[in-house]
Amino acid sequence: MSRQVSQAALQAMLAQHTGEVFLVCVRIAHPDISTIRIVNNTQAITRTDGVYQPYPIRARLPDQRDDQIPQVQLIVDNVDRSVLEAIRTISGVPTVTLEVVLASSPNTIEAGPFEFDLLGATYDALVITGTLGYEDDLLSQPIPALTYTPTNSPGLVP
Repeated sequence: MSRQVSQAALQAMLAQHTGEVFLVCVRIAHPDISTIRIVNNTQAITRTDGVYQPYPIRARLPDQRDDQIPQVQLIVDNVDRSVLEAIRTISGVPTVTLEVVLASSPNTIEAGPFEFDLLGATYDALVITGTLGYEDDLLSQPIPALTYTPTNSPGLVP
């Protein structure tokens, strides 16, 4: 599966040396909390959907495979406890969106958006590790979702 990127991102990827910086923007949304917007950068960036605060994070983007449901490990340094406190107050499953952008053009999405459910999180004094995936097991759902039986389709009975 190919991925379309901007001309600036392609030049940065192919250049031997570049001044471009790729950033991972993370948005954690749930009705119980104010949306958390963080970016792996040393300074805040402003995008059309809001201001992303600098935060030490690491994320491994999902593999592009057809035979498995992608999962991401998101590691957030537990530096000021605000992310941890927000996650601990949520009842239910928050949505986590990952987008890769260039620092020079933060509104142009180079990869993503990847939308996941936060399936679980562990933490200690140093880091919060979140497992991102899909709450529903998409590969185990029946296709088609409905079956035709005499009860729900009486006109099909001979």
